[in-house]
Amino acid sequence: MKATWEKLENNQGVLTIEVEEARVDQAIDQAFAKVVKKVNVPGFRKGKVPRKIFEARFGVESLYQDALDIILPEAYTEAVQETGIEPVDRPEVDVEQIGKGQPLVFKATVTVKPEVKLGDYKGLTVEEKDFTVTDEAVEEELKQMQNRSAELVVLEDGAAIEKGDYAIIDFKGFVDGEAFEGGEAENYQLEIGSGTFIPGFEDQIIGLKKGDEKDIEVTFPEDYHAAELAGKPAVFKVKVNEIKRKNLPELDDEFAKDVSEFDTLDELKADIKNKLEEKAKTDAENYKKESLIEKATENAEINLPEVMVENEVNHMVNDFAQRLQYQGMNLDLYYQFTGLDEEKLREQFQPDAEKRVRTTLVLEAIGKAENVEVTDEDVNNELEELSKQYNRPVEELRKIFEGRDNLESLKNDIRIRKTIDLLVENSK
Repeated sequence: MKATWEKLENNQGVLTIEVEEARVDQAIDQAFAKVVKKVNVPGFRKGKVPRKIFEARFGVESLYQDALDIILPEAYTEAVQETGIEPVDRPEVDVEQIGKGQPLVFKATVTVKPEVKLGDYKGLTVEEKDFTVTDEAVEEELKQMQNRSAELVVLEDGAAIEKGDYAIIDFKGFVDGEAFEGGEAENYQLEIGSGTFIPGFEDQIIGLKKGDEKDIEVTFPEDYHAAELAGKPAVFKVKVNEIKRKNLPELDDEFAKDVSEFDTLDELKADIKNKLEEKAKTDAENYKKESLIEKATENAEINLPEVMVENEVNHMVNDFAQRLQYQGMNLDLYYQFTGLDEEKLREQFQPDAEKRVRTTLVLEAIGKAENVEVTDEDVNNELEELSKQYNRPVEELRKIFEGRDNLESLKNDIRIRKTIDLLVENSK
């Protein structure tokens, strides 16, 4: 087999592939063996029609498409490997010649990974950022633990709603005097001050008491997800059924015993500080890595193929759909609740998808430029970490990766991480 690659513009090129006659004839033979089982010829049982009679009746050309189905995928894969190109989309195939006793000649128009023109990626500087853990941060974490341990207590009649309270309300919304879909609920628990409702709604609840009814006037934001309501004034008829308030526990040694393994509040605070400092250390490392990756990417020049971005958007949409399923929801319900559709969701993912693809391509290019290698030891260490994480034997995990042809993907992930470490090591 012969294969030649001709580079065109916009990350496209043409593979011209010639497959030898013997291999073509073999594929035609395989096609006949497949087709003869299905044809009906008077005087012969299915599968028993002689080749000469078949070709006389139907023509050898009737076997060409099945022969192409057999030979094209294999020949294309071999040509890709031989020429060393990296396709990012399915090829457009044009068969120029096929015939019994003749070589097969076809051309495949292919979109490939773009060339990356690297800019500066060594000696990059990172802007200073303070990750010091303050006493205020420790106190804030302690307050959050206190809030999580709080008990909601129903207030007596006559108590007025304050910020931070939970109001159990019935409401019904109207625009231009007409009730609108999704604007009605009974016994809805609303945390006052949470900002979950339309701006201005929660503020007008403050001061109301159990049994009070009130018409609350608000205006939907201009960028509200439901276009038919965006920017419009609305009236919500609200009735307060119940008021709940958080009963916060005292921050003392007893609290520490209830929420942790420590006997004193001071010990709990010390543990909180240690954990925050560990997190701050990780955050500082990630900040440095992300800053360096961003700068190296900005310094590079790439003409991104649209198909690569679209493929990444597809991946992000599928991943988002899976996360929704874990929450007991699906995309159709999400579209109904948010007023979005598939096109708008894809538009939202587009910038991040483009950034991800660009970043990956730059890191791959730096890895190649710096000859970043992944050793057997690197792979073994990675499998050992995964073994601890998933509590499965290393060799079992190795077979899984090899069986699904994912070992190369694992190596690529390791190579990317080693490349990022190289950026950090060479930064100022």
